[in-house]
Amino acid sequence: MRDVMRELLAWWEAGETIGVGTVVATFQSAPRPAGASMLVGPDGSAVGSVSGGCVEGAVYEEAQQVVESGDPVLERYGVSDDDASRSG
Repeated sequence: MRDVMRELLAWWEAGETIGVGTVVATFQSAPRPAGASMLVGPDGSAVGSVSGGCVEGAVYEEAQQVVESGDPVLERYGVSDDDASRSG
């Protein structure tokens, strides 16, 4: 979360609505630790990283939907073939 704090505070102070994806738990080998975050700004820009891979796109899209709906979600991404094809 610390690597996106500057942008988060700037958008918050400007009164912007943004999407935030945060790794809340991991198991086995994971590309990013719990606490890693990605922000989706009001202009569509992405800051930070939650996976460094194919999950980034899925989190980006989910963050945009959450901003539109206002309803938070908890998503699980795993290592099965079905999960991999779902997130790209």
